[in-house]
Amino acid sequence: MEILLIRHGEPEWVRDGFNVDDPVLTSRGHEQARATAKIVAAWEPDEIYVSPLVRARQTAAPLYETCGREETIAPWLEEIRNPVWHATPAEKVEESFNEHRRRPVHRLWDGLDGGESVRSFQERIRLGASLFLDEHGVHAVEGDLPVFHIDEPGRRVVLVAHAGTNSVTLCHLLGVPGIPWEWDRFVFHHASVTRLEAIEIAGMYTFSLTRLSDVEHLAESHRTR
Repeated sequence: MEILLIRHGEPEWVRDGFNVDDPVLTSRGHEQARATAKIVAAWEPDEIYVSPLVRARQTAAPLYETCGREETIAPWLEEIRNPVWHATPAEKVEESFNEHRRRPVHRLWDGLDGGESVRSFQERIRLGASLFLDEHGVHAVEGDLPVFHIDEPGRRVVLVAHAGTNSVTLCHLLGVPGIPWEWDRFVFHHASVTRLEAIEIAGMYTFSLTRLSDVEHLAESHRTR
């Protein structure tokens, strides 16, 4: 089994100096999405799932179109829930992030004031990933090692989501404990491709990371983060 984790393209977080919640892609973000669709479609995925947020859905749209598929939203792929910042001056939002970075490391688990805590976010994504995998024939084996029984080892699945979501999902599949600065441990560039492959071991399967945040399909001027 192979799983591709795709991060959304470049979003328009700020418009006319004010923050935008659930933003659309920039024009460059749309170009990134189209370039990513070409290489992922050539991989011939069996299933494609996308986060409910607009930036991810717009990134996945060219892929669905190229593959001739209907959009399939997986709600559990939603990124960490920030405070409600829509129409807030960009400077105020940046100060919120700066304040968060200045905290002692163990307080980083609390997340941004008014938003979802990092601990709750990671628990939500790991539970969502567990349920999703089980429903798709990837059954975790009881114990302290990241091994699975897989009903259809040849399937190829694409998840189009976010930096935080992809990082926690990656850790879950590899059996790596979470940390409160997950976005900085594994850096996912916009429209990047991360690939995991299930390899057989002792009559079961474990996931191997074979590609991380690959942007070779993007022109140099389109490589953003």
